[in-house]
Amino acid sequence: MSTDPGFIRLFLEAYSQGAFLMGDEEDGSLGFYTADPRSLIPIAGIHVSRSLARRLRKGETRFTFDHDLAGVIAGCRERREDGQWILPEFIPLYQDLGRMGFAHSCEAWREGRLVGGVYGIALGGCFFGESMFTRETDAGKEALFVLVHQVRSLGFTIFDSQFINPHTESLGAYEVPASAFMKLLQQALTLKPVWRSELAFDLEYAVRRARMAQLS
Repeated sequence: MSTDPGFIRLFLEAYSQGAFLMGDEEDGSLGFYTADPRSLIPIAGIHVSRSLARRLRKGETRFTFDHDLAGVIAGCRERREDGQWILPEFIPLYQDLGRMGFAHSCEAWREGRLVGGVYGIALGGCFFGESMFTRETDAGKEALFVLVHQVRSLGFTIFDSQFINPHTESLGAYEVPASAFMKLLQQALTLKPVWRSELAFDLEYAVRRARMAQLS
């Protein structure tokens, strides 16, 4: 699958039409799906609790981009509680997409350990968030906070999260009709943000503003 140029073209075309890839570990099948309503993460950033802000300010977590995409996908796969939709072959597929500049990850590290992360697909000005994992307290949330601010700073206008759940809703995720999402997506696809693997924003300032927004 990962080395088939035809599948890569199909994948990118599906995402440009608002679909996303999911598999079924029980039978090994995979397909492209849509959601109505569609869940989005606020491009201005996730909700930040006092404890998360404190952890971000302490600076004990180091963040990288695209340093270990395979490790992040593997972490998401091992931590899923809603069924195994991330198939093993997704890792080489997304590595190929990463080499082409479409797949990206944000890794959270503590004392040299990969403790959390997020990965997804960048097309135009839309970032399709695929999955997040946490091995230590708040690490996944920290990575998501950093990734959302990173893509916003680079000029992205949408951070897609496909389906809403209680966890993402607590972070500020909200739903829009599929028709509204498609309008936003078509506008976003006209944009051409340039990806950067270095932090593109002031993390301390972003945390401070996030907390002020929560308290206002």
